[in-house]
Formats: sequence, structure tokens, C-alpha cells
Amino acid sequence: MKHSYQTRGTCSRRIDFELEGDIVKNVVFQGGCHGNLQGIARASEGQTVQRICEMFKGIRCGYKPTSCPDQLSVAVSAALKAETEE
Repeated sequence: MKHSYQTRGTCSRRIDFELEGDIVKNVVFQGGCHGNLQGIARASEGQTVQRICEMFKGIRCGYKPTSCPDQLSVAVSAALKAETEE
């Protein structure tokens, strides 16, 4: 299922991705540091939601309380929860 998440507190504005069960696919960040976010998207491809959270949850960008990878962990967790509650 396709999902779109409005980020909070980061340079990227939105994260688009798909979930197939708990597997994350086709991650695309809108805005932000293009090269770094391509790397995060590729590293996320085919990973489980749990693995993405293990890798990225809690990462901070400078003095900000969050980061683009942290926001990805929030996004995929929320999407999986929403899908399982349907």
C-alpha cells in the first residue's frame, strides 16, 4: 500500500513509500539533502519496518531533535500501525 508522510522538523517535506506487509519499498524523500536521502532510501529498500526503526530511530540532525532517517522510522511505524488496525 502506498503512503505519504509529512515530515516534522527536517529539511525534507515529505516521504513517500510503499509497504508490502512489513517490508518497505520505493522510498522517496521530497526536499532535503538529495544525495544523503538517496542513500537512506536505498538502504531502506526491502527492509522490515522493525529493522528501519532499529537503524534510524533517534538519529538527530545537529541540534534538531529529529532527522530525515528518524522521520522515516516514524513514518513507516505509523503506516504499519494504520494498516494493521484497518
